[in-house]
Amino acid sequence: MPSIIVLRRRIGSIRGTRQITKAMELVSASKLRRAQEYAASSRDYRDLAVEMMRKLSSINEVERLPLFLKRPTKHRLYVVITSNTGLAGAYNANVLKLLTQGLIADREAKITTSVITVGSKGAQYVRRLSQVNLMAVYQPFGDHPSAADVRPLLNTIISTFEDGKVDDVKVIYTEFKSTVSQHPIVLSLLPAPLIDGQSKPLVSNFEPDVETVVEQTATRLIEAQIWQAILESLASEHAMRMMATKNATDNANDLINDYTLELNNARQAAITQELAEIAGGAEALNNA
Repeated sequence: MPSIIVLRRRIGSIRGTRQITKAMELVSASKLRRAQEYAASSRDYRDLAVEMMRKLSSINEVERLPLFLKRPTKHRLYVVITSNTGLAGAYNANVLKLLTQGLIADREAKITTSVITVGSKGAQYVRRLSQVNLMAVYQPFGDHPSAADVRPLLNTIISTFEDGKVDDVKVIYTEFKSTVSQHPIVLSLLPAPLIDGQSKPLVSNFEPDVETVVEQTATRLIEAQIWQAILESLASEHAMRMMATKNATDNANDLINDYTLELNNARQAAITQELAEIAGGAEALNNA
């Protein structure tokens, strides 16, 4: 059994850790409420953006536009959204697991792969992989990302695709369902989806011309999808960090209770031993 001094040190150390995890839990809970509101408020806009992209793809002229051009997939780009810090449960691991599955499938299909990461955790993982090109690393966009923050990432993705450096772009992020439910998903971003041939073509007049209007509109709609992926990931990160730190706090409480019981047993044993020694000494004196 550990000594009383050791047990007291352990309890003091765990109490210090509990204070940290409790504070992190409260901070994450506060950030989660705001992030959840942001993600929910723009989700309908994202859905409308996807629907609008499908409607634009029914125009005959879009098949020759760079963002809608389908090529044989020889080089694929993954945009992976992770965090900069840990203590977020399986948030990063789930996203990187999907990336690994995609890399294995691409390797079997003889497809070369490049990766753009948002967050250092994804960059640290990709740097350890062979035959994978880490194209760029972006820092997380903070709790209140703006369009100006997302624009460099958007421009990199679009220019890389339009220049023919990649033939397919996918975004891997975590979709926020609820506080206790978040799911990593793979979003096919580019080429923009073409509508099936059975659908009725969209007949519209464009000014100045269909190419200019459709390309600028498609760029903004792609930006909306990336924006929503970042917001969903941000809410998921805060939710998973809140749950992870809550579990850590609960475990700290359990350990403190266990060590406190062990400390009380050790103190009782020490008191019992001292009483026995006193009684033994008094008996020895009486016999003398």
